[in-house]
Amino acid sequence: MEVKFKIKRYNPVKGEYYDNHTVNVSPKDTVLNVLLMIRSGTDQSLGFRCSCKSAICGSCAMRINGRGRLACNTQIETVISENNEILVEPAGNQKVIRDLIVDLDMFWNKIKETTPYLQHMGPPPEREYLCSDEDMLHLSEVTECIMCGACVSDCTILEVDKKFMGPAALAKVYRFVFDPRDNIDDSRLSKVSEYGGIWDCTHCFKCIEACPKRVHPMERILSLRKIAMKRGITDNNGSRHSDAITKSVEHSGTLNELMVLPKSFGWWNIKELLSLIPGGIRMWQRNKMPSILHPKLAGVKNIKKIFKKFKSK
Repeated sequence: MEVKFKIKRYNPVKGEYYDNHTVNVSPKDTVLNVLLMIRSGTDQSLGFRCSCKSAICGSCAMRINGRGRLACNTQIETVISENNEILVEPAGNQKVIRDLIVDLDMFWNKIKETTPYLQHMGPPPEREYLCSDEDMLHLSEVTECIMCGACVSDCTILEVDKKFMGPAALAKVYRFVFDPRDNIDDSRLSKVSEYGGIWDCTHCFKCIEACPKRVHPMERILSLRKIAMKRGITDNNGSRHSDAITKSVEHSGTLNELMVLPKSFGWWNIKELLSLIPGGIRMWQRNKMPSILHPKLAGVKNIKKIFKKFKSK
């Protein structure tokens, strides 16, 4: 079949531009095989990374039709458009060095921030620390991460806030927090509960869609939130926000929107509360301001029963 590859290129002299290559390929061919074909035949200047060609090393992560993927395990037939076109771009949220090659410093620096190694406080064990099969099976999915950065490429938060640790780094935190050999859980959880950590994720699911190894980074982030609150690490806007929503629904069956933000910031945080006034005025002008009165739903007793049942578990 004849396929048109539209490849985003970059070099310091020409800047950004797009190259078009029309190639005859099999539907089962991978995007990486086609890129290698183009580089060995049509354009030897095309720059991209690759190594294992087996979805193990993660070096060929890039955006294909606007989504982070591994070029080596993305078959043509799965991404080709109705016009027989495929768009190939460098991974997102990272500085482009040349063509499809990005600078991975930001990615690795965020991984390093997590102290990605086992830490055990106190005297070393007298013999090897043996983990149960149950503990290791629980971590089997998250340890499948190959550090390709596809999740980072598609993270919508990193597009607007580079301070966010990112899904790969937070999934790495999960890996150590839930490892029984590591016992600095509270310090790890306290660090990622600050600005740029677990509470900045917006549940867009992009990292789950992009991950080629089913690590499910967003789900790991949500689990870290739960255990952080369970451990009493709640002196942050994210924990207060979650608690405010929960208590509002438990109390009346619906969300008291007028009270969520003040409770999230904390009534003592005058500066943050004052910053809400301009937005509140604009909402009032457009008749979007929630009602001061917040009545309970008729069946709120049943909702309270649900909360009581889950709290007892």
